Amino acid sequence: MAEKLLLDYGSGGKASHRLVTDLFVANLGNDILGQLDDAALIELNGKVAVSTDSFTVDPIFFPGGDIGSLAVHGTVNDVAMLGAQPLYLTCGFILEEGLDMDDLRRIVVSMGEAAQKAGVLVIAGDTKVVPRGAADKVFINTTGIGKIIAPIPPSGSRAQPGDVVIVSGYMGDHGLAVMGSREGLTFDASVQSDSAALNHMVLSLFEAGLDIHVLRDPTRGGLGTTLNEIATQSEVGIFLAEGDIPIRPAVAAGCSFLGLDPLYLANEGKVICIVAEKDAAKTLEILKGNSLGQDACIIGQVMSEQAGKVILTTSLGGKRMVNMLEGEQLPRIC
Repeated sequence: MAEKLLLDYGSGGKASHRLVTDLFVANLGNDILGQLDDAALIELNGKVAVSTDSFTVDPIFFPGGDIGSLAVHGTVNDVAMLGAQPLYLTCGFILEEGLDMDDLRRIVVSMGEAAQKAGVLVIAGDTKVVPRGAADKVFINTTGIGKIIAPIPPSGSRAQPGDVVIVSGYMGDHGLAVMGSREGLTFDASVQSDSAALNHMVLSLFEAGLDIHVLRDPTRGGLGTTLNEIATQSEVGIFLAEGDIPIRPAVAAGCSFLGLDPLYLANEGKVICIVAEKDAAKTLEILKGNSLGQDACIIGQVMSEQAGKVILTTSLGGKRMVNMLEGEQLPRIC
C-alpha cells in the first residue's frame, strides 16, 4: 500500500479490497467478520442493548490513547452502562485523502487490541475515503450490541432518595489530556487520558447481586452535566460534597490556568454508580478491587428535596448549584 491514503482506497475496487483485507480484517478480524458478506450473521437470545457513537477527537493521538481505542471504549462502555455484556461492534470509517498510512495502521491495531481486551468482536465495518479537506484525518463510528445481564437494568430514571452516589476514580483526566495535547500545553505533572473499557468491572457488580439503580459514564459534559440528567430523569435532588470529589492536583491546576471547571470535563474510563445505601460498601469494595476503580469513593447522596437539581457543598461550607452545561466546553474531545 502507498504511504498516504489515496481516493482509490475508497473506490470499491482492488485498492479498497487490499485496504480492507490487509489492514482492517488483518487487525480486527474473526470468524464472523472474515466471511466478508454484506451483513454479519449472529445469534442473540433475550434482551439486548444497542448503542452507537461517532468519534472525531482532535488530535487523533493523545496522552493515554488514540481515536481507535477510544472508539472501542466509548461504545463498549455505553452498552455496559445498561447492565449488558458487550459482545459485538461495528465500525464505520470516514478517512481523509492523504492520511498517513502508518497513522491509520496504528489506529486500527489499537482498535484490535482494545476490542480483544474488552472481549468484543468486530463483526461488520465500512470505509469511505473523502477528498482532502472534506474531513479531518479520520472519523470513526462504532455501534455496540450486548446481552442484558442485570435482573433490572440500571437507568437514569431509577435514582431514589437515600441512594449513594459513587464515582470510580478521578474526574476530568481525559478532557484535560486532550485539551493539553491539542494546544501544546504542558502541566506540572503528566495528565493521561483515562480511556478504558469498563465492562468487566461493571459485570462484577451484577455478579455480586448488588442493587445498582443507575450506571453512567460521564463523558461529554462531565460529572456535572451527567448528574443533572439523572436528577431530571429521576425527579430527585443530588447533593455533593466538593471535598469528596476526586480531582488530580494537575487537573485542578490546569483547569485553573485555562479557566475550565473540572466538573464539566469529559471522562472516558470512569463510571458514576448510584446504588442503594445498603449496598454502598460492597460496591466500593468491588470497584476498588479492580485496577480501573481503585480510587472509587462516595461523593454524595440522592434526596427527595430540590428535585431536578444538583447541589454542591463547597470546601468553604457554602452551597452552589451545579447546572447542566449550556454548550460545549471543549469541542472534539471524543
